[in-house]
Amino acid sequence: MSSGSYSSVWVSNSSIGDFLKCKRLYYLKNVYKDPVTNHKINLINPHLALGQSVHEVLESLADIKTEDRFKDSIIVKFENIWKSFSGDLGGFADINEEKVFKDRGLKMIQRVIDNPGPLLNKTLKLKDKDPKFSMPRFKLSEQEDIILCGKVDWLEYIEKDDSIKIIDFKTGAHDESPDSLQLPIYCLLVKECQNEVLVA
Repeated sequence: MSSGSYSSVWVSNSSIGDFLKCKRLYYLKNVYKDPVTNHKINLINPHLALGQSVHEVLESLADIKTEDRFKDSIIVKFENIWKSFSGDLGGFADINEEKVFKDRGLKMIQRVIDNPGPLLNKTLKLKDKDPKFSMPRFKLSEQEDIILCGKVDWLEYIEKDDSIKIIDFKTGAHDESPDSLQLPIYCLLVKECQNEVLVA
């Protein structure tokens, strides 16, 4: 697996989606950098704050032994993580809007507590030999130096037949499009990294 570099063109399911919707959208979100800071511009909004906070809670469970995952309250964990998205940090217009989104997040976390499903089972964690790049990646083009990357939410390990299930946590109101490239991309990335996993 090629490590790539910061000068490589990194693409993902979301950036490919941006490009297909609007090339200018792709440029502004994925290429353009502030001329002063030389950083890409990322604007937080309530939907993004909700998604990131819930994902952070659920993905953190993969670092805990299977039998201990729900010993500590993940509601408390959510409350603590939410602090980093509160107010302007989450792009909320006011406290009422923040409460609506926070309550939605709490309901999602409670739903997981009531129905943990695959989160009670063993999981695989992709590990990376290169600490500079934390995402699984695949070299799409050596000539153009394009690297496909993506963050897989959860890999359930099925011990009886030594297989895995790719699970993506959804916090939005809309279902993934039937022609979405997300799962095919994840499948490709996981296959590329299949010898670099840890069982938890």
